[in-house]
Amino acid sequence: MSFFRKPKLPASSTPVLADGERVVAWAPLADGHLVATNIGLWLTREQRLGWHEVSKATWSGEVLTVIPGPASDDDIGLVIEAEPVSFRLAEPGQVPRQVHERVTRSVAYTSHHLLPGQPGGVRVLGRRVPGIDGLRWAVRYDNGVDPTDEGVQAATLELVYRAQQES
Repeated sequence: MSFFRKPKLPASSTPVLADGERVVAWAPLADGHLVATNIGLWLTREQRLGWHEVSKATWSGEVLTVIPGPASDDDIGLVIEAEPVSFRLAEPGQVPRQVHERVTRSVAYTSHHLLPGQPGGVRVLGRRVPGIDGLRWAVRYDNGVDPTDEGVQAATLELVYRAQQES
């Protein structure tokens, strides 16, 4: 009987997966499928965001909104959030739950600190990245903070260093 068999993702919508990557959930879209794997979220058949590259994700009950926030590849990455990408999911299945769990699980460390003389602060992030030993460290500045200011840079480096020692 096939009543309890989970439907398979159509081959035409299956992205080319990396070694060790496996599909954990998927949802049909008007023009393809949104595919969640153990490594990331395939926004299209050609574009995957690693879980560590998702800055924020929200689920309204009908629409999944993802804010990409990949960090630069420096020793301490600077997260610059991209425009939100939204997907209306008529049949969401496990996709919203998997997105929430996997993005949350990728965050090993997070703390927010106000910066003296600035209108805001900096969030220090330690993220787990599949295939990489240890954490990838990144920072995300609040609106209005000048990341080129020497005092901001020095304070940020000290905060990251302390976070690395704590974790």
